[in-house]
Amino acid sequence: MADSDEAPPDPGEITRLLVSIREGDRDALNRLFPVVYAELRALAHRQLARIRPGDTLQTTALVHEAYLKLLGAARPEWQDRRHFFAVASRAMRQISVDYARSQATQKRGGDAPVLTLDEQRLPLADRAHDLVVLDQALTELESVSERPARVVELRFFGGLSVEETAAVMDLSERTVKREWQKARAFLFDALRREGLG
Repeated sequence: MADSDEAPPDPGEITRLLVSIREGDRDALNRLFPVVYAELRALAHRQLARIRPGDTLQTTALVHEAYLKLLGAARPEWQDRRHFFAVASRAMRQISVDYARSQATQKRGGDAPVLTLDEQRLPLADRAHDLVVLDQALTELESVSERPARVVELRFFGGLSVEETAAVMDLSERTVKREWQKARAFLFDALRREGLG
């Protein structure tokens, strides 16, 4: 998940820091940020490339907002590197959707364009309202079946590939693909009901 021009961080170091944080070492949080920064930035960049609700939400700002959200957890329970990046993907989803809600509030009106879901991405560039509706549909999916919702969160909001999602969730790639298909069917139906599919 790291940028190609930088050496990826040592997963063992990340896990050691996360264990220290879980054990109450708040100093480890300060040591963690430089170690995970490149990967968080790559995650944010992939997310914004898929959903960019406006040009004012930048990759660096999303990384910093997400990290502050992660720091705000009273007692972080991150198990390992994979779990940390899954939680970071969720934080970025929340920040992006909150931002999209504020953008949608400012830009009410107009015809609702058709929202398409394809195998590689859920393209919503510059369509804040659509992102809010997608988030609502995803929340509805979570209440029915959490695993496919996590797959969408990691693939769409985290920008992870099938292989990366399988590693983060400790599932087979085949299972991830099956959960992705289930999620797509559910989301198509939910978005169609909203007039976006």
